[in-house]
Amino acid sequence: MAKATFAAGCFWGVEATFRQIDGVSSTRVGYTGGQLKNPTYKDVCTDRTGHAEAVEVEYDATKVSYDDLLQVFWENHDPTQVNRQGPDSGTQYRSAIFYHSPEQEQSARASKEKLEKSGRFSRPVVTQIVPAVTFYEAEDYHQQYLEKRGLATCHVK
Repeated sequence: MAKATFAAGCFWGVEATFRQIDGVSSTRVGYTGGQLKNPTYKDVCTDRTGHAEAVEVEYDATKVSYDDLLQVFWENHDPTQVNRQGPDSGTQYRSAIFYHSPEQEQSARASKEKLEKSGRFSRPVVTQIVPAVTFYEAEDYHQQYLEKRGLATCHVK
């Protein structure tokens, strides 16, 4: 299994989207990219830890490519919003790709450049592309949050 990590606003809807993809074997929501060790949701919501709400995706690369996952990432949030998605604002809601290998970095940068040149957005794409660092799994009640509540989505396209 390969691993990919994405931040695209509130992690509940992002996780639900990736869980629907054939070839994705598991997902977990959590916090990454910040300074505090073992942050809680309460810590991250202070907007002072530097963490992003993120989704770690395990996938079978023979069934779904990293490029396919990148396409889902770009299509399911607004990568031109700085530190926000829809009504949610703060650094924890930033758009970011946390790459796990030089190949993922190259693919992420190429896909971002392609998106910027496509003219799809009138504003610049602000998505960060940074190395994956420690991923802290969120509290259990956040895992598969929408699924547990019988909700289809909460996320903003």
